Amino acid sequence: MKVHVLGIDLGKNVCSLVGLDETGAVVLRCRAKRETLIHLAAKLPPCIIGMEACCGAHHLGRLFADQGHDVRLMSPEYVRPYVKAQKSDDRDAEGIAEAATRPTMRFVDVKNQDQLDMQTLHRSRDRLVAERTALINQVRAVLLERGIVVPQGKRALDQYLTSLTDESGEASSLSARMLTLDADARAQWLELDRRIAAFVKENEDARRLVTIPGVGVTIASALIAAIGNAESFEHGRDLAAWLGLVPRQSTTGGKPKLLGISKRGNKYLRKLLIHGARAALPHVSGRDTPLGRWAKGLLARAPQNVAVVALANKLARIAWAVLRRGKEFNVAGSPMSA
Repeated sequence: MKVHVLGIDLGKNVCSLVGLDETGAVVLRCRAKRETLIHLAAKLPPCIIGMEACCGAHHLGRLFADQGHDVRLMSPEYVRPYVKAQKSDDRDAEGIAEAATRPTMRFVDVKNQDQLDMQTLHRSRDRLVAERTALINQVRAVLLERGIVVPQGKRALDQYLTSLTDESGEASSLSARMLTLDADARAQWLELDRRIAAFVKENEDARRLVTIPGVGVTIASALIAAIGNAESFEHGRDLAAWLGLVPRQSTTGGKPKLLGISKRGNKYLRKLLIHGARAALPHVSGRDTPLGRWAKGLLARAPQNVAVVALANKLARIAWAVLRRGKEFNVAGSPMSA
């Protein structure tokens, strides 16, 4: 029995394995606990190991790669068409093994430990964004119950809470516990931003990315954590499409019509790029540079939000070119083709 392709359907405790030979016939079908997967794979000759890119796949992928196996991670939605009827864990593993051999399959690069650490920081930061919004709404409600009306927005609330330290007449109407809660939340937020900024200072690719208008330390570190390098994508537009920043097309009466963006791929990174483009658009369109003239012409013929998404698409493609060429973005010169 010689296993050419090993498909693994990962589970929390027990995983299903299906091995295929060179002809595609099933020669192995078994189940194993997560802790025994490494020993089982070590007994096999170097082969293709296919897994869905889910929780724990990157850790196992690095261990399998150290044993000499060819690890191929795939998005679950790309594996689904290869799963036969009467879905089960064994059939999922068989579909994964078959999908791993397809020449047109798109694979996910195995993330290293540094990428996973930065990804964890961004997930913690994203969680704090939601908690901060809830906290802001709660504090405004508490203040309103005490007759204090604070305008909407984080900055307005920050300015008011800062003024409370002056021990004005309204300070006594706000509980010290609420002030402590807000201070703790802001301390967590600042600590995460400090760690992200420290990573950008140490990472050479991230330092190049922050030279792009609209790409700060948060977006640069998120890009490095998500894609690592530009080798995963053949072209800049492939990265933009992976982020869901490419408009969908519809043909009506033989005429192509552009629709909204596809919103596929990494939602968090797409959100950051759109926010960065929205903040940078006024500054970029006001400068006499190739990118500025492009943005100014776009604003003249397209609505504001359309221009923002188009600039986010452009920033993603420029980021790919910066990573691929290993050079900083030249603001004054012609933009890098992507």
